[in-house]
Amino acid sequence: MSTRASAVWRTDLVNTWIAPRTPLPAATRDDAFLRDVRAGLCRDGQKSLPPKYLYDELGSFLFDAITRLPEYGVWRAERRLLTLHAAEIAAACPAGLVVELGSGVADKTRALLEPLLAQRPVTYCPVEISRTALDGVRRSLSDLPALDTCGIAREYLPGLEEALKLRSPGTPVLVLFLGSSLGNFDALSSFRFLESIRRQLRPGDGLLLGADLEKPELRLLAAYDDALGVTSAFNLNLLVRMNRELDADFRLAGFRHRVRFDRARRNVEMHVESLRDQTVTIGAGGFAVSLLAGETIHTENSHKYSRDELDDLTQGSGFTLMRRWCDEAWPFATGLYRVE
Repeated sequence: MSTRASAVWRTDLVNTWIAPRTPLPAATRDDAFLRDVRAGLCRDGQKSLPPKYLYDELGSFLFDAITRLPEYGVWRAERRLLTLHAAEIAAACPAGLVVELGSGVADKTRALLEPLLAQRPVTYCPVEISRTALDGVRRSLSDLPALDTCGIAREYLPGLEEALKLRSPGTPVLVLFLGSSLGNFDALSSFRFLESIRRQLRPGDGLLLGADLEKPELRLLAAYDDALGVTSAFNLNLLVRMNRELDADFRLAGFRHRVRFDRARRNVEMHVESLRDQTVTIGAGGFAVSLLAGETIHTENSHKYSRDELDDLTQGSGFTLMRRWCDEAWPFATGLYRVE
């Protein structure tokens, strides 16, 4: 990423939201956010925050922009696979209830919903923590009148549990977990997550799972540190969110977006790096956080899978592979799994 591009984004886009600081009333504050910020920033060793907090209204908008960048091939690769194989997926799993975990605005999902609707009535439940994204789903699918859309503003597993209450007797369910979201989990958490999905499903139900595959390091680093600086703005917006919602006093000029690649774990790591020794106050929690120059806050992992690793993970969590399709232009896998 060019220093100039990053500076433009920080100055002209993100810094405009740093003042005035108007903390949310205590009654409307997200206490879970405050607890996670306290736990993640006050710990010994590597400071970190859960990646779900990147997706407020502005963060969701910026992530949608990231998917359009030339360096970031995940979105285009998965769209190609879904467009080419949607009819095959629909025939193999003729679901009447489709639950998408982390739907975004569902702009790729249409390719799959249309052949499913040609077979039977379909209820589509996008599960998103971002209400902005759910509003986008309603707009993008409004021209499919035969589709019954029921958005659920919850985290993944509670949202799935709520969506499954809409299952009609004898109706197969297809759960979608697309993009590269699985890679945000560590190895144990990804296994437990898939196992938790499996426990909520019944024989005959399906899982359509997207996973980003191994590729050259320089290509990965460019994808998460684009020349325009959109990913930098997306990452730094987490500081803006803490300023707005938790009455923090992060000054963005004192931080920068950093990307690392852990070769041993095959993880792309996103960090926010402190450019100087500084102390930040989290007013809503009544505590302060000290950061040294060069110290980072780890905000997201994105793991890159091998095919064998995917097989071990999905089989171990109770799913049977039906078909897998891989994009060669940007190595990416979309797998259709069945509950036996």
